Amino acid sequence: MKRSVLSAALGLALAAGLAALPAGAASAAPAASAQGYTPSVNSATAYAGSSAEAANNQAFFQAVMASAKAHQAANPWLLTVTVTYDTSGAPSFTGQIANAAQIWNSSVRNVQLQESSGTGDFSYTEGNDSRGSYASTDGHGHGYVFLDYQQNQQYDSLRVTAHETGHVLGLPDDYSGPCSELMSGGGPGPSCTNPYPDSNERSQVDYLWANGVDETNQR
Repeated sequence: MKRSVLSAALGLALAAGLAALPAGAASAAPAASAQGYTPSVNSATAYAGSSAEAANNQAFFQAVMASAKAHQAANPWLLTVTVTYDTSGAPSFTGQIANAAQIWNSSVRNVQLQESSGTGDFSYTEGNDSRGSYASTDGHGHGYVFLDYQQNQQYDSLRVTAHETGHVLGLPDDYSGPCSELMSGGGPGPSCTNPYPDSNERSQVDYLWANGVDETNQR
């Protein structure tokens, strides 16, 4: 399927990649909005799934997509959009991040993840946070994936990382889903170690990156 790039105006406006946060920076101050790995954690600030948070995370996804497509404008004949990411803020999880990227790259065809040597379209960071791991945005399209130390010991770390990366690619949480569904996150419990998206999740990501953002296709 032949891809189209964003308009020059949108590309110029959002071409800049998202800056990586220092390790521990995310735990120093609460995120404005976050989609977490578990449906609830022992914190009053746990992600509650409000419409405002969902809208902010949608803005994060849109900004990542716009940034990636703006970079692609230099190579408009390419059929696959490349999304770059920075791991400098999460040195303890470079292996899990690389494996999560490989899983997604082998699961979908219209978007591919690639590590950047500098600032990427989004970044990973690590630390301690009572909310656990989450994909976060400030409501202006800027965001990062935060990986919590304790949660990555309690739950399968590769599944946690692949799940949070799924948010970057446009997928919402579905905690009521089975273990076979990656975006069910911690819903099935710590015994669930599946790090792979199911067929529906793979199709949804390919659809989003082939046709742009269409909120009617969000579950």
